[in-house]
Amino acid sequence: MNATLLSALDKTSGSIEVDAERVRVRDEGALKARDIDTLAREAVFGAGETRDWARWLIWETAQTLGIRPASIHELYIARGFERVPASFAVPAVNLRALAYDSARAAFSAAVKTKTGALIFELTRNEMVDTSQRPAEYTSVVLAAAIREGFRGPVFLQGDHFQLLAERYKKDTDAELGALRRLIDESLQAGFYNFDLDTSTVVDMTRSAPAEQQRRNYELTALLTDYIRARQPHNVIAAVGGEIGEGGQRNSDIHELRAYLDGCARALRHKPGLCKVAVMAGTTRGGVVAPNGTVLAPEVDFALLRELAEAARKEYGLGGVSQHGTSTAPDEMFPQFARSGALEVKLATQLQNIVIDALPEPLLVEMRDWILKALENERKPGLSEAQFLHRARRRAIGPFKQRLWDLSELDRSHIRALLERRFTDLFTWLGVTDTREMVSTFVSQPEIHKSPQDLSDHPAPITPERE
Repeated sequence: MNATLLSALDKTSGSIEVDAERVRVRDEGALKARDIDTLAREAVFGAGETRDWARWLIWETAQTLGIRPASIHELYIARGFERVPASFAVPAVNLRALAYDSARAAFSAAVKTKTGALIFELTRNEMVDTSQRPAEYTSVVLAAAIREGFRGPVFLQGDHFQLLAERYKKDTDAELGALRRLIDESLQAGFYNFDLDTSTVVDMTRSAPAEQQRRNYELTALLTDYIRARQPHNVIAAVGGEIGEGGQRNSDIHELRAYLDGCARALRHKPGLCKVAVMAGTTRGGVVAPNGTVLAPEVDFALLRELAEAARKEYGLGGVSQHGTSTAPDEMFPQFARSGALEVKLATQLQNIVIDALPEPLLVEMRDWILKALENERKPGLSEAQFLHRARRRAIGPFKQRLWDLSELDRSHIRALLERRFTDLFTWLGVTDTREMVSTFVSQPEIHKSPQDLSDHPAPITPERE
């Protein structure tokens, strides 16, 4: 047996063992009580092979326990064909800070509410800003599921995998190549769900929606075909597209039809998309007032309902995704579900719950770091409060070790705050008691990996900023 693997196993106090390259759980109580915490930390901060073997042990332990990365494609298509009701909106959560503790809070709430329809995702930017590559994120989320006694499919998603218009114009092959490498890395790490965003190349100088959306749907089809050719043989990855640049203008039904009709013609591999992201009044990160408060979005729920119904009834998709929802007031969340939103994105508010609960001295350090390290990025007209709010996630990566090193008292307090929030969100969005529905429609294949599969990719992840 590999010496590094033996060393990693020694840290688990015998709760798991490796037999013929398969992991057996000998004492789940001890694994959950202490050993999985150790493996999670090694998966993040361990060096080289030690880190990769820790990630492998987490992956294979999760496989053994029936906690397996999966695609939500089948559930979404079942909704498109009215085999499940269009009465729930799946929360897609981006865990930027304290990802292990945040995922623990989410799974704890999911276990108590019997929630199965739940996605964990990261964008290109978040991978850079929070210093979390796909394999690390997978390991942390799976470790949290083990820790909290969750069972069933775990949906990991590459969120907002975007082509940047200026980079694309300057060097098309380089920008497409960067996104393809990120897709490869994500698939290898167990991300079987993708939100592609090539809406940055929509050409609004054209008069007809089909011509406006042409390059968008052609590139969506190109990248979807790329995913289909590389997904595991027993997985149908869930792939979504996007028809409008987030926060710029609301989508309309003509754009939706032009885009989806074009995708259907351009795709070489089947199946095609299972969802499409639209804009109906929200903005990623929310609109921040000069004093730093986040303003409530003006959501057009009638438009959202129209787009959702068309996506389902005319195209057989699960529906539409809505970005920028986490900063909405509480009373809006049930409306997203009632209006037919298939998936809602929740990032900024969860981040703020964590950061606002940090000890004051650490908060001051992070604030000072932002003002000093990022001062050249502050745009004219932004108040200090606005700038700090928009830039605060940029401090998560540099302070990652400090966050993980918080006392258990501080971390348990943050977990409790998050768990209450997740419980409320799951209830408002109608995904409580969805575990059985998910198990009915979602395939959960057993997939084994090597430590090399879960190593960090050598290529840099280019952020989405222009």
